[in-house]
Amino acid sequence: MYSVRLWSVRHARGLARFYAFFESAMVKLAPLWSAIGHQRLDRPVAATERVVKGLLFDCKMCGQCVLSSTGMSCPMNCPKQLRNGPCGGVRANGHCEVKPEMRCVWLEAFRGAERIPGGLDKLRVVQPAVDRRIEGTSAWLRVVREKTGTAP
Repeated sequence: MYSVRLWSVRHARGLARFYAFFESAMVKLAPLWSAIGHQRLDRPVAATERVVKGLLFDCKMCGQCVLSSTGMSCPMNCPKQLRNGPCGGVRANGHCEVKPEMRCVWLEAFRGAERIPGGLDKLRVVQPAVDRRIEGTSAWLRVVREKTGTAP
């Protein structure tokens, strides 16, 4: 999984383009999602999201995906689950103080953000704390509901 996660950061530009295309397609299909019912869709969509994002990004299904803002590096992979930058314990070689075999998630996020047009600006946006109540739910459907103004 770790090597695929690093691959995703190296290919952040292409993945960001695909993510933008996928998001616009999901938003265009919003009437269909509403007709079926978001509650009914959440389980199967979340299961699909878990598989796809788990493979590519080692996603932890926080329900509040910020991959497009963190250079396609999931901040929830940080052992401390820091969502707004690295801690003070990054080793001189760029590895994590908690998991010395792993490069700092935030150094990877910076590398990925450099590859995405406007990525460094997005990286500077302060992310809200994780809402643990929506953990395990579909971030894809949540984004659709936010973009269409149908969020509860």
